Amino acid sequence: MTSQDYIKKLKLIPHPEGGYYSEIYRSEGIISQPNLPMRYNGGRAYATTIYYLLESDHVSSLHRLQSDEQWFHLDGSALTIHSISPDGQYSQHRIGKNLVKGELPHAVVPHGSWFGGTVDEPDSFSLVGCVVAPGFDFDDFELAEREKLVRQFPQHKSLIEKLTS
Repeated sequence: MTSQDYIKKLKLIPHPEGGYYSEIYRSEGIISQPNLPMRYNGGRAYATTIYYLLESDHVSSLHRLQSDEQWFHLDGSALTIHSISPDGQYSQHRIGKNLVKGELPHAVVPHGSWFGGTVDEPDSFSLVGCVVAPGFDFDDFELAEREKLVRQFPQHKSLIEKLTS
């Protein structure tokens, strides 16, 4: 299967961070706002899941969420998730199937961390599943502003420039 095959068959659409996605699950249950941390502006689904596809000639731009996000590798090349914690610590997770090369099929990005992704192999793609709990809402999605983030984390300037526009 090619990336275009997946985009067509899974009915993926462009994502604001880059790449393509399709929501495949949204729990019926809602956690009401009084039962959530104050960082949420309203109730949220218990959990949501998407397919997400990124091609090697694009990046997943740095962004952050109010919820933790779990990533599961499904097909294609490994994907590196680059993350900057609120206190400025950089980490990376290589999600894929080649355990010998240090890849793992699952990673978690904690809420409040800036993160984005790159596909490891040229001329390839990565297809992943992403689970967000409490569930994803675009009100909780923030794309990074390059200059602001460079001022906050100058030690990560080259990464921030690579993963922002």
